[in-house]
Amino acid sequence: MNVHEAISKHSTAQHLHLVRFAELDEQREQAIEACLDLCRRGLSFNVDEINAITAEIIAHAKKGISPLRSYVTEDMVREYVNNK
Repeated sequence: MNVHEAISKHSTAQHLHLVRFAELDEQREQAIEACLDLCRRGLSFNVDEINAITAEIIAHAKKGISPLRSYVTEDMVREYVNNK
């Protein structure tokens, strides 16, 4: 493999890694919005789905260049809703 092919292969791998991160991050944002909506309406909610996706993001980040995300607690959701 020549240098140009190696660079191209590396660039493609990084791009695909970031595309997957963006997909996971969007799923996480949707899960957060769903929890916020339930909390605003005074309904029961949990952060299990958010944190499952967060775990996927963290595992994915270990294989590439994408950023990490933090786990979310129910208190964090309540605090956010109460401060808005």
